[in-house]
Amino acid sequence: MIDALFGSKTRVKLLHLFLNNPGKAFYVREITRLIDEQINSVRRELSNMLEVGIITSDSSDNKLYYQVNQRYDFYVPFRAIFADETMAPQKEEKSSAGWHRLITDLPGIRLAIAAGVLIKGSTSKVDLLLVGDIPVVKLRNAMKQIEKTEGRELNYSVITYDEFYYRLSVRDKFITEILSGKYTILLDTDKVLK
Repeated sequence: MIDALFGSKTRVKLLHLFLNNPGKAFYVREITRLIDEQINSVRRELSNMLEVGIITSDSSDNKLYYQVNQRYDFYVPFRAIFADETMAPQKEEKSSAGWHRLITDLPGIRLAIAAGVLIKGSTSKVDLLLVGDIPVVKLRNAMKQIEKTEGRELNYSVITYDEFYYRLSVRDKFITEILSGKYTILLDTDKVLK
């Protein structure tokens, strides 16, 4: 039935493979063995999926590797359909409130900005910008929980308050790109951005 909906059993097998292995890259011959399909149909579907943007490609060691694009707009719904693990249904308010609190409760944090895939309409490559002296272990634990809640890996950056203030004052490209797009301030204890 899903084959008919998505137009091709090869495409369905590819979606199943990629969405069950986020962060893992495969080359064409490896894919054909894993999903037991002909190389020409695999190449055709990979080309279609690249064009749509649900997968990305990168070459290494004279091989072209493909992996799921976790920043694809419909990544989470596709993962809910094709991943073997069951994803808990999320309510928008509960989800954002949950990870919002994980961030604001981190010790040593002075500023937290959400952007990227966490904010609808944001084109930032950074999903979270965290400013302060944050203990690494607590940060990693919080990020693992947030990534589990969101169902994808997140790009985050942590810088000290002095570095952030300096970069803001000299209009650093990294900071300017985040602040010129859509973002949400989760925490600003010193009211630097107000």
